[in-house]
Amino acid sequence: MQNFLKTLITQAGQISLDYRSRLSSISIDRKNPKDIVTEADVAVENFLVEQIKQAYPDHAIFAEESGSHSGSGYRWIIDPIDGTTSFLHGQPFYSVSIALEKDGELILGAVNAPALGELYLAEKGQGATCNDQPITVSQSERLIDSVLGTGFACVRNDLERNNLPYFAAILPKIRGIRRYGSAAIDLCYVASGRMDGFWELNLKIYDMAAGRLILEEAGGQVTDFSGQGDKIPDEVVGTNGKIHQLLVDILMEVDRD
Repeated sequence: MQNFLKTLITQAGQISLDYRSRLSSISIDRKNPKDIVTEADVAVENFLVEQIKQAYPDHAIFAEESGSHSGSGYRWIIDPIDGTTSFLHGQPFYSVSIALEKDGELILGAVNAPALGELYLAEKGQGATCNDQPITVSQSERLIDSVLGTGFACVRNDLERNNLPYFAAILPKIRGIRRYGSAAIDLCYVASGRMDGFWELNLKIYDMAAGRLILEEAGGQVTDFSGQGDKIPDEVVGTNGKIHQLLVDILMEVDRD
């Protein structure tokens, strides 16, 4: 299945690049005033769903745009373009994200950032790679030495509970912040040691499933804001493991205020 996934996500990335070469002419719909879906999102997802159904007709699929497709045992989790805003504005920080669960457990994950020329891949218990080279998390042990990533999907969706209080509490305690616009890329950057941690809320399972496995297989840790890792709802903290509790402590302090 890993070879199938690698080929599939590579082809999907090429489809996104084809659309990226003609951004001015692609159609755009709005989920809400700030949240968009493009012709490219739909085309990539349709390709992925069709290919998976042909290869594994009994498998379930959960995809961002088309929702649930029935099946049993295995479930493919698809985000056709994670970072649609970046994609539409001609920026390279977007990705195709695919994860595979077996009986509810993540066993495969792949994130393709085609405009960056990077393909991240992980299999449960087998480690993680970028372009077939092993990756591992950073060794930073202090927040002041750490660069973190975050996102603001909550603000885009006008939610009352948003990331701004967490951002204000964390920023003074770290070396720097990065905002790439794709949670899948953010988690992979932590996995490869480019960042030391990442947090965000109001995410969906397709935003984080593949990135979570890749980060964990690279030696990192992924939990919710309270430090619980069994069932992660719509919030995620992913770190190198060494700064994890330090970051969770700040998030929980903000929640108590």
